[in-house]
Amino acid sequence: MARAVAVTAAVPSSGRAEAVLSRLYLTVTRKLDGLLQGDYVGLLPGPGSEAGESTEYRPGDDVRRMDWPVTARTTVPHVRRTVADRELEAWVAVDLSASLDFGTARCLKRDLAVSAAAAMVHLTARGGNRVGAVIGTGDPALGGVLTRLPARTGRKEAHGLLRAIAGTQSRPGRSDLGALIDMLNRPPRRRGVAVVISDFLAPPQQWGRQVRKLAVRHDVLAVEVVDPRELELPDAGVLTLADPETGTLHEVQTADPRLRRRYAEAAGAQRAAIAQTLRGAGAAHLRLRTDSDWLLDIVRFVAGQRHARTRGIARPAPTPRPESEAR
Repeated sequence: MARAVAVTAAVPSSGRAEAVLSRLYLTVTRKLDGLLQGDYVGLLPGPGSEAGESTEYRPGDDVRRMDWPVTARTTVPHVRRTVADRELEAWVAVDLSASLDFGTARCLKRDLAVSAAAAMVHLTARGGNRVGAVIGTGDPALGGVLTRLPARTGRKEAHGLLRAIAGTQSRPGRSDLGALIDMLNRPPRRRGVAVVISDFLAPPQQWGRQVRKLAVRHDVLAVEVVDPRELELPDAGVLTLADPETGTLHEVQTADPRLRRRYAEAAGAQRAAIAQTLRGAGAAHLRLRTDSDWLLDIVRFVAGQRHARTRGIARPAPTPRPESEAR
């Protein structure tokens, strides 16, 4: 299988983490709010529980929401819209395995994961909602830990949560993604939003069941972080690469077209398995790449969810664009 065999990067210092957060604050609060106009914007499509206005029935509307009193008065079928709950509890699971300390384009995958967390926390916290997080940092046998940050309301608390995420140091090995996701299931909570941010390089058998269990009670958004070199190798001759999780060195002859083809095929099959597992679990799927505009990708995703909610239609989780189109 195509793994993130890559040159490792240095562990971010607290100064670098603060610099990243400073840039993110300006980017997220100014640009994201400017691009996403309107009232409360949720991350995922959902009917909510607050009663909204009645509108004429259109093909595709849920007949269980028929507004019979209005229908009787007007003799025209109407449905009662509902709006997203104004207060909810959201949790963000951030996988900061050593494989995230890698990047060959605009940024490291780690920086992209922190950026995604900042955007999700901002979109949730600005509605007065409670936001918490769980963080995974490497193999527990090699010093990795699973950390829980309690859910709180307020901008100051949200910024503190992001500071803790950005300042977390990766540990050797791979985090137990299944155990990290399962932390969102315990203790049981009322229905809310759960966001899982990871490169999902662990086999789907290790985390698919946990995602399905999470989606039974919560709206789940899976943010997959990808670097282009994890999808295909460049024709650059002999390269000495290091696996960031194990430190193992590899010499790869990238001039061999058959090797590059097999690598691309294995990587494509791996990403397809990830997408299929998330879709089968009922999670919405957002893929962010280190060589694209992550902010624009998030805006498109959230705007699409808002459009689906406005129409009263719960769309299936979006399928990631083919890699050829994404480039």
